[in-house]
Amino acid sequence: MNSRINKIFFDKKKKLVTFVTGGDPDKATSQDILETIINNGADILEIGMPFSDPMADGPTIQLSSNRAIKNGANLETIFDICINIRKDNNLIPIILMGYYNIILHYGLEKFVKKCSSIGIDGLIIVDLQPEEDSELFKLLNSKNIDLIRLITPNTTDKRIQIISNNSSGFLYYVTITGITGRGSADINKLKSSIKNIKKYSNLPIMAGFGINTKEQISEICKLADGAVVGSSIIKIIEEKINQKNEMLKSLGSFIEELKSGTKI
Repeated sequence: MNSRINKIFFDKKKKLVTFVTGGDPDKATSQDILETIINNGADILEIGMPFSDPMADGPTIQLSSNRAIKNGANLETIFDICINIRKDNNLIPIILMGYYNIILHYGLEKFVKKCSSIGIDGLIIVDLQPEEDSELFKLLNSKNIDLIRLITPNTTDKRIQIISNNSSGFLYYVTITGITGRGSADINKLKSSIKNIKKYSNLPIMAGFGINTKEQISEICKLADGAVVGSSIIKIIEEKINQKNEMLKSLGSFIEELKSGTKI
């Protein structure tokens, strides 16, 4: 487990992971958004690498990726944003989320080396299966970067065991089936699923998808080690895209509110 991620879970308090697409709506604003998120209580940053065909994402995140690409964002943009975060904050874990094609196009060794040099702590690659990740997994292990994997309500016990053996950092439990931004977390299903996952792994379990309020986070944190929120954060960016100061103010208040839900 990466040292920053390990340290963040060491105190056993519940954690808030926030997701935004890097470079949305533009590089400068994206930097300000992430600084606002950090300053208002997020424990872990999950930054999306913009991609033209984000198949696991709903309309809100798809649009954010399109906005970022339209304004020139690419992988180097994301790296620059992370470098700037590390200039002021060497403690908060940074996770990059995206699709394997982005990494392949950049070059596996080059990508992992770059992530290591700028302080990236983990990766979530939504379309990379455990049977196909051995090359990347070895490279990441050599640089102490975590490969964080998704588990869904439909994941079989056999599959959970395979995923757990090939994961580090934490496990990301997807609370609903389907794409991001649709539906709400099923607390009853979450309870039984987390109990089952713990038979196969001692990693922290973070729950995401369909989580929009501090009340939902409070319920989830009674069962999991924390919650991941993305679409509802990006919705604020979308709605206030031409009002930057108001956007940042609203984001700050929302993140602070979400974080309060982890204090159970």
